[in-house]
Amino acid sequence: MFRNREIRQFSIVFIIITIISAIAGISIHPAVLLLVFFSAAAYGVAFFIFTKARYKRIAQVSEQICTVLHNPGYLYISSQEEGELSILETEVAKMVLRINEQNEVLKREKKHLANSLADIAHQLRTPLTSANLVLSLLKNNPGNSTRKSLLRETGELYIHMDWLVSSLLKLSRLDAGIVDFQCSRLDVKELINGTLQPFQIQMELHGIMVQADLPEGVFIYGDYRWFSEAVQNIIKNCIENIPDNGIIEITARDNVLFTEIKFHDSGSGFKKEDLPHLFDRFYRGRDASTAGYGIGLALCKTIITRQGGTITAKNHPDGGAVFIICFPKHAACNVTNLSL
Repeated sequence: MFRNREIRQFSIVFIIITIISAIAGISIHPAVLLLVFFSAAAYGVAFFIFTKARYKRIAQVSEQICTVLHNPGYLYISSQEEGELSILETEVAKMVLRINEQNEVLKREKKHLANSLADIAHQLRTPLTSANLVLSLLKNNPGNSTRKSLLRETGELYIHMDWLVSSLLKLSRLDAGIVDFQCSRLDVKELINGTLQPFQIQMELHGIMVQADLPEGVFIYGDYRWFSEAVQNIIKNCIENIPDNGIIEITARDNVLFTEIKFHDSGSGFKKEDLPHLFDRFYRGRDASTAGYGIGLALCKTIITRQGGTITAKNHPDGGAVFIICFPKHAACNVTNLSL
Protein backbone atom coordinates (compact mmCIF):
# COMPACT_ATOMS: atom_id res chain seq x y z
CA MET A 1 0.00 0.00 0.00
CA PHE A 2 2.82 2.40 0.91
CA ARG A 3 4.40 1.78 -2.49
CA ASN A 4 1.76 4.17 -3.76
CA ARG A 5 3.31 7.63 -4.06
CA GLU A 6 0.05 9.38 -3.21
CA ILE A 7 -0.26 7.37 0.02
CA ARG A 8 3.31 8.26 0.99
CA GLN A 9 2.72 11.94 0.28
CA PHE A 10 -0.51 11.90 2.28
CA SER A 11 1.29 10.17 5.21
CA ILE A 12 4.06 12.80 5.22
CA VAL A 13 1.56 15.67 5.20
CA PHE A 14 -0.47 13.95 7.94
CA ILE A 15 2.65 13.55 10.14
CA ILE A 16 3.67 17.18 9.60
CA ILE A 17 0.18 18.41 10.52
CA THR A 18 0.20 16.19 13.63
CA ILE A 19 3.60 17.54 14.77
CA ILE A 20 2.52 21.16 14.22
CA SER A 21 -0.72 20.49 16.14
CA ALA A 22 1.25 18.85 18.98
CA ILE A 23 3.63 21.82 19.30
CA ALA A 24 0.69 24.21 19.33
CA GLY A 25 -1.09 22.02 21.90
CA ILE A 26 1.86 22.06 24.35
CA SER A 27 1.72 25.84 24.44
CA ILE A 28 -1.92 25.66 25.44
CA HIS A 29 -1.98 22.74 27.90
CA PRO A 30 -0.17 19.37 28.28
CA ALA A 31 -3.51 17.55 28.04
CA VAL A 32 -4.04 18.95 24.56
CA LEU A 33 -0.83 17.17 23.45
CA LEU A 34 -2.30 13.83 24.49
CA LEU A 35 -5.57 14.64 22.70
CA VAL A 36 -3.68 15.53 19.52
CA PHE A 37 -1.66 12.28 19.52
CA PHE A 38 -4.74 10.20 20.37
CA SER A 39 -6.78 11.81 17.58
CA ALA A 40 -3.94 11.45 15.09
CA ALA A 41 -3.50 7.76 16.01
CA ALA A 42 -7.26 7.11 15.67
CA TYR A 43 -7.47 8.87 12.30
CA GLY A 44 -4.35 7.08 11.09
CA VAL A 45 -5.67 3.63 12.06
CA ALA A 46 -9.07 4.39 10.48
CA PHE A 47 -7.41 5.62 7.28
CA PHE A 48 -5.19 2.51 7.17
CA ILE A 49 -8.15 0.13 7.65
CA PHE A 50 -10.35 1.80 5.02
CA THR A 51 -7.49 2.18 2.54
CA LYS A 52 -6.48 -1.46 2.94
CA ALA A 53 -10.09 -2.55 2.34
CA ARG A 54 -10.22 -0.32 -0.73
CA TYR A 55 -7.00 -1.81 -2.09
CA LYS A 56 -8.40 -5.28 -1.48
CA ARG A 57 -11.46 -4.44 -3.57
CA ILE A 58 -9.24 -3.01 -6.32
CA ALA A 59 -7.15 -6.19 -6.26
CA GLN A 60 -10.32 -8.28 -6.65
CA VAL A 61 -11.42 -6.17 -9.63
CA SER A 62 -7.95 -6.51 -11.17
CA GLU A 63 -8.05 -10.27 -10.65
CA GLN A 64 -11.47 -10.45 -12.33
CA ILE A 65 -10.19 -8.42 -15.30
CA CYS A 66 -7.13 -10.66 -15.57
CA THR A 67 -9.40 -13.72 -15.58
CA VAL A 68 -11.51 -12.20 -18.35
CA LEU A 69 -8.41 -11.42 -20.44
CA HIS A 70 -7.07 -14.97 -20.22
CA ASN A 71 -10.39 -16.83 -20.40
CA PRO A 72 -12.48 -15.90 -23.48
CA GLY A 73 -16.18 -16.11 -22.80
CA TYR A 74 -15.77 -15.65 -19.04
CA LEU A 75 -18.69 -13.65 -17.62
CA TYR A 76 -17.69 -10.76 -15.36
CA ILE A 77 -20.06 -10.40 -12.39
CA SER A 78 -19.90 -7.12 -10.47
CA SER A 79 -20.82 -6.70 -6.82
CA GLN A 80 -24.10 -5.08 -5.84
CA GLU A 81 -22.63 -2.77 -3.20
CA GLU A 82 -22.79 1.03 -3.27
CA GLY A 83 -19.79 3.27 -3.74
CA GLU A 84 -17.37 4.61 -6.34
CA LEU A 85 -15.60 1.28 -6.79
CA SER A 86 -18.92 -0.47 -7.36
CA ILE A 87 -19.78 2.05 -10.08
CA LEU A 88 -16.38 1.44 -11.68
CA GLU A 89 -16.88 -2.32 -11.35
CA THR A 90 -20.29 -2.07 -13.02
CA GLU A 91 -18.81 -0.11 -15.92
CA VAL A 92 -16.06 -2.70 -16.30
CA ALA A 93 -18.70 -5.44 -16.35
CA LYS A 94 -20.56 -3.56 -19.13
CA MET A 95 -17.33 -3.22 -21.08
CA VAL A 96 -16.60 -6.94 -20.73
CA LEU A 97 -20.09 -7.84 -21.96
CA ARG A 98 -19.64 -5.51 -24.92
CA ILE A 99 -16.26 -7.04 -25.76
CA ASN A 100 -17.75 -10.55 -25.55
CA GLU A 101 -20.54 -9.49 -27.94
CA GLN A 102 -18.00 -8.05 -30.37
CA ASN A 103 -15.95 -11.24 -30.15
CA GLU A 104 -19.02 -13.28 -31.06
CA VAL A 105 -19.70 -11.00 -34.02
CA LEU A 106 -16.08 -11.34 -35.16
CA LYS A 107 -16.30 -15.14 -34.86
CA ARG A 108 -19.45 -15.18 -36.99
CA GLU A 109 -17.85 -12.87 -39.55
CA LYS A 110 -14.73 -15.04 -39.62
CA LYS A 111 -16.86 -18.13 -40.19
CA HIS A 112 -18.84 -16.33 -42.90
CA LEU A 113 -15.61 -15.24 -44.57
CA ALA A 114 -14.25 -18.78 -44.50
CA ASN A 115 -17.48 -20.13 -45.99
CA SER A 116 -17.48 -17.39 -48.63
CA LEU A 117 -13.90 -18.15 -49.62
CA ALA A 118 -14.76 -21.84 -49.89
CA ASP A 119 -17.78 -21.00 -52.07
CA ILE A 120 -15.71 -18.67 -54.26
CA ALA A 121 -13.04 -21.34 -54.72
CA HIS A 122 -15.74 -23.84 -55.66
CA GLN A 123 -17.38 -21.44 -58.11
CA LEU A 124 -14.06 -20.69 -59.81
CA ARG A 125 -13.00 -24.33 -59.89
CA THR A 126 -16.02 -25.41 -61.96
CA PRO A 127 -15.33 -23.30 -65.09
CA LEU A 128 -11.58 -23.80 -64.71
CA THR A 129 -12.03 -27.56 -64.70
CA SER A 130 -14.22 -27.35 -67.80
CA ALA A 131 -11.68 -25.10 -69.55
CA ASN A 132 -8.84 -27.51 -68.75
CA LEU A 133 -10.90 -30.38 -70.12
CA VAL A 134 -11.53 -28.51 -73.37
CA LEU A 135 -7.83 -27.65 -73.67
CA SER A 136 -6.89 -31.31 -73.21
CA LEU A 137 -9.31 -32.23 -76.02
CA LEU A 138 -7.68 -29.65 -78.28
CA LYS A 139 -4.30 -31.36 -77.79
CA ASN A 140 -5.64 -34.38 -79.67
CA ASN A 141 -5.72 -32.28 -82.90
CA PRO A 142 -9.40 -32.77 -83.80
CA GLY A 143 -10.93 -31.60 -87.07
CA ASN A 144 -11.27 -27.94 -87.92
CA SER A 145 -15.01 -27.75 -87.10
CA THR A 146 -14.55 -29.49 -83.74
CA ARG A 147 -11.59 -27.24 -82.93
CA LYS A 148 -13.65 -24.12 -83.60
CA SER A 149 -16.45 -25.43 -81.40
CA LEU A 150 -14.05 -26.20 -78.53
CA LEU A 151 -12.35 -22.81 -78.84
CA ARG A 152 -15.75 -21.08 -78.76
CA GLU A 153 -16.69 -23.06 -75.66
CA THR A 154 -13.39 -22.11 -73.99
CA GLY A 155 -14.01 -18.44 -74.76
CA GLU A 156 -17.48 -18.64 -73.19
CA LEU A 157 -16.03 -20.25 -70.07
CA TYR A 158 -13.50 -17.47 -69.62
CA ILE A 159 -16.20 -14.85 -70.21
CA HIS A 160 -18.20 -16.50 -67.42
CA MET A 161 -15.16 -16.47 -65.14
CA ASP A 162 -14.54 -12.80 -65.89
CA TRP A 163 -18.16 -12.00 -64.97
CA LEU A 164 -17.87 -14.12 -61.83
CA VAL A 165 -14.69 -12.38 -60.64
CA SER A 166 -16.12 -8.95 -61.47
CA SER A 167 -19.34 -9.67 -59.54
CA LEU A 168 -17.40 -10.99 -56.54
CA LEU A 169 -15.27 -7.83 -56.49
CA LYS A 170 -18.39 -5.66 -56.55
CA LEU A 171 -19.93 -7.69 -53.71
CA SER A 172 -16.75 -7.37 -51.66
CA ARG A 173 -16.75 -3.59 -52.13
CA LEU A 174 -20.37 -3.38 -51.03
CA ASP A 175 -19.74 -5.66 -48.04
CA ALA A 176 -16.72 -3.58 -47.00
CA GLY A 177 -18.87 -0.43 -47.01
CA ILE A 178 -16.49 1.48 -49.29
CA VAL A 179 -19.15 2.26 -51.92
CA ASP A 180 -20.79 5.68 -51.91
CA PHE A 181 -23.75 5.86 -54.25
CA GLN A 182 -24.22 8.87 -56.50
CA CYS A 183 -27.68 10.26 -55.89
CA SER A 184 -29.34 11.56 -59.04
CA ARG A 185 -32.82 11.72 -60.56
CA LEU A 186 -33.26 8.74 -62.86
CA ASP A 187 -35.94 8.50 -65.55
CA VAL A 188 -37.18 4.90 -65.29
CA LYS A 189 -38.05 4.64 -68.99
CA GLU A 190 -34.61 5.82 -70.13
CA LEU A 191 -32.93 3.64 -67.52
CA ILE A 192 -34.71 0.43 -68.59
CA ASN A 193 -34.22 1.10 -72.31
CA GLY A 194 -30.51 1.74 -71.74
CA THR A 195 -30.16 -1.41 -69.65
CA LEU A 196 -31.80 -3.57 -72.35
CA GLN A 197 -29.32 -2.54 -75.05
CA PRO A 198 -26.55 -5.09 -74.20
CA PHE A 199 -29.10 -7.92 -74.45
CA GLN A 200 -30.59 -7.03 -77.86
CA ILE A 201 -28.52 -9.48 -79.91
CA GLN A 202 -28.98 -12.33 -77.43
CA MET A 203 -32.76 -11.76 -77.32
CA GLU A 204 -33.00 -11.61 -81.13
CA LEU A 205 -31.11 -14.90 -81.45
CA HIS A 206 -33.58 -16.61 -79.11
CA GLY A 207 -36.68 -14.76 -80.34
CA ILE A 208 -37.32 -13.16 -76.94
CA MET A 209 -39.61 -10.15 -76.95
CA VAL A 210 -39.81 -7.34 -74.39
CA GLN A 211 -43.18 -5.76 -73.73
CA ALA A 212 -42.59 -2.54 -71.81
CA ASP A 213 -45.22 -0.32 -70.23
CA LEU A 214 -43.12 2.55 -68.92
CA PRO A 215 -45.06 5.82 -68.59
CA GLU A 216 -43.34 9.15 -69.01
CA GLY A 217 -42.45 11.07 -65.88
CA VAL A 218 -41.72 8.10 -63.59
CA PHE A 219 -38.52 8.77 -61.62
CA ILE A 220 -36.42 7.25 -58.87
CA TYR A 221 -33.35 8.56 -57.07
CA GLY A 222 -30.16 6.51 -57.07
CA ASP A 223 -26.85 5.73 -58.73
CA TYR A 224 -27.35 5.14 -62.48
CA ARG A 225 -24.47 2.70 -63.01
CA TRP A 226 -25.12 0.62 -59.93
CA PHE A 227 -28.87 0.52 -60.52
CA SER A 228 -28.27 -0.49 -64.15
CA GLU A 229 -26.09 -3.32 -62.82
CA ALA A 230 -28.97 -4.53 -60.64
CA VAL A 231 -31.53 -4.38 -63.48
CA GLN A 232 -29.14 -6.18 -65.85
CA ASN A 233 -28.88 -9.07 -63.40
CA ILE A 234 -32.68 -9.34 -63.26
CA ILE A 235 -33.01 -9.31 -67.07
CA LYS A 236 -30.15 -11.81 -67.37
CA ASN A 237 -31.97 -14.11 -64.94
CA CYS A 238 -35.20 -13.79 -66.95
CA ILE A 239 -33.46 -14.54 -70.27
CA GLU A 240 -31.71 -17.61 -68.84
CA ASN A 241 -34.94 -19.08 -67.46
CA ILE A 242 -37.38 -18.67 -70.34
CA PRO A 243 -37.58 -20.75 -73.54
CA ASP A 244 -37.00 -19.43 -77.03
CA ASN A 245 -39.67 -17.04 -78.31
CA GLY A 246 -40.45 -16.10 -74.71
CA ILE A 247 -41.69 -12.76 -73.41
CA ILE A 248 -40.44 -10.39 -70.72
CA GLU A 249 -42.96 -7.82 -69.49
CA ILE A 250 -41.60 -4.70 -67.77
CA THR A 251 -43.99 -2.25 -66.14
CA ALA A 252 -43.59 0.79 -63.92
CA ARG A 253 -46.03 2.72 -61.80
CA ASP A 254 -45.74 5.71 -59.53
CA ASN A 255 -47.80 7.05 -56.63
CA VAL A 256 -47.34 9.39 -53.69
CA LEU A 257 -45.73 6.67 -51.56
CA PHE A 258 -43.40 4.70 -53.83
CA THR A 259 -42.21 3.92 -57.35
CA GLU A 260 -42.54 0.30 -58.47
CA ILE A 261 -40.81 -1.50 -61.35
CA LYS A 262 -42.03 -5.02 -62.18
CA PHE A 263 -40.40 -7.69 -64.35
CA HIS A 264 -42.49 -10.70 -65.44
CA ASP A 265 -41.10 -13.47 -67.67
CA SER A 266 -42.90 -16.29 -69.45
CA GLY A 267 -40.75 -19.04 -67.98
CA SER A 268 -41.73 -21.81 -65.60
CA GLY A 269 -41.26 -19.68 -62.49
CA PHE A 270 -39.56 -20.66 -59.26
CA LYS A 271 -39.81 -23.84 -57.27
CA LYS A 272 -41.61 -23.35 -53.99
CA GLU A 273 -38.61 -24.47 -51.91
CA ASP A 274 -36.31 -22.02 -53.72
CA LEU A 275 -38.39 -18.87 -53.14
CA PRO A 276 -37.05 -18.07 -49.62
CA HIS A 277 -33.43 -18.37 -50.83
CA LEU A 278 -33.44 -16.66 -54.24
CA PHE A 279 -31.35 -13.72 -53.04
CA ASP A 280 -28.99 -15.79 -50.88
CA ARG A 281 -25.40 -15.64 -51.99
CA PHE A 282 -24.20 -18.70 -53.97
CA TYR A 283 -27.66 -20.30 -53.83
CA ARG A 284 -28.37 -22.12 -57.11
CA GLY A 285 -31.57 -23.94 -56.28
CA ARG A 286 -32.36 -27.55 -55.51
CA ASP A 287 -32.12 -28.46 -59.20
CA ALA A 288 -28.52 -29.50 -59.89
CA SER A 289 -28.87 -28.43 -63.52
CA THR A 290 -29.64 -24.83 -62.60
CA ALA A 291 -27.46 -22.42 -64.57
CA GLY A 292 -25.56 -19.54 -63.03
CA TYR A 293 -23.42 -19.09 -59.95
CA GLY A 294 -25.90 -17.75 -57.40
CA ILE A 295 -24.30 -14.30 -57.34
CA GLY A 296 -26.34 -12.10 -59.68
CA LEU A 297 -29.51 -11.85 -57.60
CA ALA A 298 -27.53 -11.47 -54.36
CA LEU A 299 -25.62 -8.57 -55.91
CA CYS A 300 -28.88 -7.13 -57.22
CA LYS A 301 -30.51 -7.13 -53.80
CA THR A 302 -27.45 -5.61 -52.11
CA ILE A 303 -27.32 -2.75 -54.63
CA ILE A 304 -31.02 -1.95 -54.32
CA THR A 305 -31.31 -2.20 -50.54
CA ARG A 306 -28.17 -0.06 -50.02
CA GLN A 307 -29.93 2.70 -51.96
CA GLY A 308 -33.09 2.52 -49.84
CA GLY A 309 -35.18 0.25 -52.06
CA THR A 310 -36.57 -3.26 -51.77
CA ILE A 311 -36.75 -6.21 -54.17
CA THR A 312 -39.01 -9.25 -53.96
CA ALA A 313 -39.57 -12.27 -56.18
CA LYS A 314 -42.57 -14.55 -56.57
CA ASN A 315 -44.43 -16.73 -59.06
CA HIS A 316 -47.09 -15.12 -61.24
CA PRO A 317 -50.59 -16.66 -61.00
CA ASP A 318 -50.57 -17.16 -64.78
CA GLY A 319 -47.07 -18.64 -64.77
CA GLY A 320 -43.57 -17.26 -64.90
CA ALA A 321 -41.38 -15.41 -62.45
CA VAL A 322 -41.99 -11.90 -61.15
CA PHE A 323 -39.41 -9.48 -59.74
CA ILE A 324 -40.67 -6.30 -58.06
CA ILE A 325 -38.40 -3.35 -57.24
CA CYS A 326 -39.90 -0.73 -54.96
CA PHE A 327 -38.40 2.63 -54.03
CA PRO A 328 -40.19 4.66 -51.32
CA LYS A 329 -40.40 8.37 -52.00
CA HIS A 330 -38.34 9.09 -48.87
CA ALA A 331 -35.48 6.79 -49.97
CA ALA A 332 -32.18 8.69 -50.00
CA CYS A 333 -28.63 7.98 -51.04
CA ASN A 334 -25.21 9.56 -50.67
CA VAL A 335 -24.12 12.18 -53.20
CA THR A 336 -20.70 10.86 -54.18
CA ASN A 337 -19.29 10.08 -57.61
CA LEU A 338 -18.36 6.46 -58.06
CA SER A 339 -17.38 4.37 -61.02
CA LEU A 340 -17.88 0.65 -61.25
